[in-house]
Amino acid sequence: MALKLADYKTNVHNDWCPGCGDFGIVNAIQMALAEMGVQRDKTVIFSGIGCSGKTSHFINTYGVHTLHGRVLTFAQGAKIANPELTVVAVGGDGDGLGIGAGHFVAAGRRNINMTYIVFDNGVYGLTKGQASPTLKLGEKTKSLPTPNTNYNVNPIGLAVTSGFTFVARGYSYDVRHLKDLIVQAVNHNGLSFLDVLQPCPTYNDINTRDWYAGSDLMEESQKRHSRIYKLEDTDYDPVVHNSTEDEINQKISQSLTKSLEWGDKIPTGVFYKNDSISPYSERLVGNVSNYLENPPAKQKISKNGISNTDISKILDSLKV
Repeated sequence: MALKLADYKTNVHNDWCPGCGDFGIVNAIQMALAEMGVQRDKTVIFSGIGCSGKTSHFINTYGVHTLHGRVLTFAQGAKIANPELTVVAVGGDGDGLGIGAGHFVAAGRRNINMTYIVFDNGVYGLTKGQASPTLKLGEKTKSLPTPNTNYNVNPIGLAVTSGFTFVARGYSYDVRHLKDLIVQAVNHNGLSFLDVLQPCPTYNDINTRDWYAGSDLMEESQKRHSRIYKLEDTDYDPVVHNSTEDEINQKISQSLTKSLEWGDKIPTGVFYKNDSISPYSERLVGNVSNYLENPPAKQKISKNGISNTDISKILDSLKV
C-alpha cells in the first residue's frame, strides 16, 4: 500500500519557537520522503545537538539522536554497515561546522552515498544565541554584547573543496523548492550536502524572514524584491558532464564564486553535481568482493550466544 505524507509524521510534541525555519525544513524532508516512497523500515534520520537535533523525533522512520558534532560519524557508520539504508543526517551550523567541522571535511574524502542537511541560521539557538560559524564578521545579533569578531565559514565552498559530490542550498520558507532539492540530494549516488538558510526568530534579528524577503529592498514600483533567487532560473550549469580534470576544476571554481554571493542577491539551488566520482561502497567492493551481498549488518556475530570469532590466538599471545 502506498504511503502518504501523514505516514512520515509522528505525534511527538514540537516545541520549536513560532516562526522558526526548522518547521519548514522538517516539512520538506517529510514531503521528499513521501514523494520518493522510501521504505520507513529502511530509512534512518540521524540528528545532532541543538534545536535541529530534535528532527529525528518528528519523522516517522528510524531515528538516532546523536552527540554534539558527531552526527556524520554515526550516519556514515550505519550506511557502511548496511548499504541498503536510506540515510539522512541533519544538524545545525554550529553542530556541523563548529565542533563537527573535522568530520565534515573527512566525510568529503569518502563520498558515502548519503545526505547531510545543515540548518543554517547563524546562531546557536538552543544555548541562547551565541555566534555560530556562519555568522558574518562584524554582525551583532541581539544576544551578542559586541559584534562578531570571527570571519564566517562558507558551507558551500567548504563542501565542494572537501569532496562532496552534490552541493546545494535551500531556503526554509520555500518548502516546495527545498523538497525538490532534498529529493535530488537523496537520489544522488554519492555524498550530498544541503545548506538550508533559515531565520531564527528568537536570537538572529538580522537575517530575519523579512530580511530574506527583501522588505528593505524596494524597487521603483515599491514591489518587494526578494534576496533569494534560484540558480535554475539562470544559465548556471552545476553538472560535471565530461569528467575531465579541466571541467571539474572549472565547475568547482564556478561554484566557489557563486557561493560568495550574499547581501542583496542570495542564490539557492544546486551549486555542484559530479556523478563521475565512485561512491565509497564501490571502492569497498574492490577490497571486499562480497561486501554488498554480505555487509556487516547482515553478518552473524554469534550463535546461541557464543561469538563466531575465534580470539584464542590473541588471548594466548597475552599470557605471561
